[in-house]
Amino acid sequence: MLKRTYSGKRVFITGHTGFKGSWLSLWLTMLGARVHGYSLLPPSSPYMFDLIGLDNDVSGSHGDIRDLDSLRRAMTDFAPDIVIHMAAQPLVRRSYVEPVETFSTNVLGTVNVMEAVRQTPSVQVMVNVTSDKCYENTEAARPFRESDPMGGSDPYSASKGCAELAATAWNRSFFQDGGPSMVSVRAGNVIGGGDFGEDRLLPDMVRAYSRGEAVQIRSPKAIRPWQFVLEPLSGYLQLAQEAFLGNRDCVGGWNFGPESEDTQTVGEVVDSFTTRWGDGARCEMDRNNHPHEAGILRLDCTKAKEKLGWTPRTEIGVAIDWSAEWYKAWHLNPQSLRELTEEQIQRFETM
Repeated sequence: MLKRTYSGKRVFITGHTGFKGSWLSLWLTMLGARVHGYSLLPPSSPYMFDLIGLDNDVSGSHGDIRDLDSLRRAMTDFAPDIVIHMAAQPLVRRSYVEPVETFSTNVLGTVNVMEAVRQTPSVQVMVNVTSDKCYENTEAARPFRESDPMGGSDPYSASKGCAELAATAWNRSFFQDGGPSMVSVRAGNVIGGGDFGEDRLLPDMVRAYSRGEAVQIRSPKAIRPWQFVLEPLSGYLQLAQEAFLGNRDCVGGWNFGPESEDTQTVGEVVDSFTTRWGDGARCEMDRNNHPHEAGILRLDCTKAKEKLGWTPRTEIGVAIDWSAEWYKAWHLNPQSLRELTEEQIQRFETM
């Protein structure tokens, strides 16, 4: 069904050279879509987009989503059917150091994307990618529902809550009467091969283990909704498909997360990945003081299950297995990464 919908469609992705953006760009090209990306130069080296050779498959523009004129030109020139907004300042700890940049990118940048969509007549659907951290987190045991209030105690989380409020305003003010359908998607802690970002659990482990060093672990008891990267992306694609086919009930916020048993602690994920890496990999506690991060994050995905028929396909063990497989290939045989990434997508599609 996804191939029938996306084959021949024009999809514009902000943040296409990032971790999730690279997986999504490749998957869409495999589905037959024509993809154009808009992003800053990649912040890390290596980066997945380059490692799997997507330059030959995806056209792109380098630019900042805070530059409305540049963004609007790129979007109108491409004339997309669907826009998927993924560009962001994505790190909690960096948001303490760069709070103004975090808010300007995550809030004003999102506003600019919505304005560019509003001024591009070809767009029929926009997917606004935010975060599970957009909710006001009281550290309660109950998973977050889409109807829960927005909030955030740190600049990153608050910026994502603000972006959601802006999306609601644009939907009600500009999009609900015959304009494009806009959906907001909130995913949990996404893992998978190809993430080389700073301050992320698996990339930190891979960097340390590939150098034969111990990884420093900050919060082993913190609970997160871990999921393989293709899980939320499948939800985004399925939701955009429904919206493209005219289902206006899709407008609004959606959670995409794992089953409750896959919501595990940082320590459990560290132990599992370390075992799979082998080669004497080890971890140590980082006992330095660090900025506050939420202790518990869980998502209630009942809405996606009941209204979309979406359910997670991979449990946490598979997610860690496939992640370790990808990173091991990067460490030992990087020439195989494009083939392996396509193979993992195909495996996921047949589950």
